[in-house]
Amino acid sequence: MSIITTENLTIAYDDVEIVKDLNLRIPEGQITAIIGANGCGKSTILKTIARVHKPKKGNILLKGENIIEKQPKEIAKVMAFLPQSPIAPKGLSVEDLVSYGRFPYQRGFGSLSREDKDAIKWALEVVGMDKLKERPLDELSGGQRQRVWIAMALAQQTEVLLLDEPTTYLDLSHQLEILKLLEDLNKIQGRTIVMVIHELNNAARFADYMVGIKDGSIVCDGNPDFVMTKDNLKEIFNIDAEIVKDAKYKKPVCLTYDLIQ
Repeated sequence: MSIITTENLTIAYDDVEIVKDLNLRIPEGQITAIIGANGCGKSTILKTIARVHKPKKGNILLKGENIIEKQPKEIAKVMAFLPQSPIAPKGLSVEDLVSYGRFPYQRGFGSLSREDKDAIKWALEVVGMDKLKERPLDELSGGQRQRVWIAMALAQQTEVLLLDEPTTYLDLSHQLEILKLLEDLNKIQGRTIVMVIHELNNAARFADYMVGIKDGSIVCDGNPDFVMTKDNLKEIFNIDAEIVKDAKYKKPVCLTYDLIQ
C-alpha cells in the first residue's frame, strides 16, 4: 500500500520544467531510497512532496488526501522533512533545537506543554542524545548534529520522515550510524522513511524500495535487486558497473564502475 503518491506531477523553476508528469508511489512502512545523478530532480521531488516547493501542476496524495489542499500544520503532524545540510542559529542548545519539532502542536507563543516536553525527551532518548541535551549544537560532531536534527523531526511524532541526503559530508562510520538509526526507526517503530541518497551501496543495503530518477523521470523502481542492475545504472548514471551480491546482507553491491564514453 502506498502512503504517498504523485499524479502527473510537474515541477518547474520559473519557466524551466524540472519534472514532468511524475507518477510516483512511496510504500507505507518501508524505507525508500531515491537515487540519481546530480541535477536529475530527486531533491526537487522530495522538497515538493514536503511542500517546500510548489508544483506547477498535478497532485500529491498523502494517505489518499491531496496535501495541496491541507494546512501546513495538518501536514506537519503526519510528515516531517529534514533538508540537506540544515543550519541552526548560533549557540542553540540540543534540546532547544529539538523543541522546534513541537511547533505544529503549539498555539501562538505559548510555553511547552507536558506532552511537548515528553515528546522532546523521548526523541532525544531514541537518537541517543539525551545526555547532551544542554550542549550547544556548535560543539557536536557532524554525526551527533545529524542525530539532533533527526530528533527534531521525530519530536513532530509523524508517520513519515523525508530526508534529503542525510549522510552528506559524514565519514563512513557516521554514515552507518545515521542509516542504522533510520533502520531502527523503520523496523521498530514502523515509520515510513524516504531519503534522497548518493551512496548506492548504502541505498541498496538499507532500503526496501528504490526509485531511480533521470531528467525528472522514473527510470526504474522496485526492490534493490530490481533497481541495482548493470542496465539500470547505465541508464541513470552513464556508467558501466559491475554488480555483485553482498555475502553478508545478500544485497546488490556496485563493486566497481567506469564511465561510458
